[in-house]
Amino acid sequence: MSRIDEKRSFVPLNIAVLTVSDTRSEEDDRSGATLVSRLEEAGHHLADRSIVKDDVPTIQDRVKAWIKDEGVDVVISTGGTGLTGRDVTPEALEALFEKRIDGFSTAFHMLSYEKIGTSTVQSRATAGVAGGTYIFCLPGSPGACKDGWDGILKSQLDYRHMPCNFVEIMPRLDEHLQRTKS
Repeated sequence: MSRIDEKRSFVPLNIAVLTVSDTRSEEDDRSGATLVSRLEEAGHHLADRSIVKDDVPTIQDRVKAWIKDEGVDVVISTGGTGLTGRDVTPEALEALFEKRIDGFSTAFHMLSYEKIGTSTVQSRATAGVAGGTYIFCLPGSPGACKDGWDGILKSQLDYRHMPCNFVEIMPRLDEHLQRTKS
């Protein structure tokens, strides 16, 4: 079963938080605030925080800039994962993924099902890797952000978490970009 290896040192990551919403401002963005609070309590650094409208090019531009920024290791978005016409976060960000992390969605739905039952099927939580940067897309409720962080991300973004974690493979995420043509 999973455990923390106390022989390993904690490795703080630089995490950017993106809220996707047509109606939120930083003053009333409870989901973004939940993620910021939790990542800082865990010992990570807030690299940046932004709120953008539910618009594919706008979402992509913000995340592409973070992918290029060497000071950002992880992007966590909240909002825009539902089924309405304005919910476009998965479409925007999955188009950037070089690799999907399919198990993230599965694990998120398992956790969510325990709390909200079959209503979890209305979320399109997703994750992937682009340019050596992890990208996680969570629903726009504080409860969903708590579930995603507490139940998955807190441990997977901790180098001490065993038997494996996302941190230990970070140096190899962009190997395909470093290969030279023969």
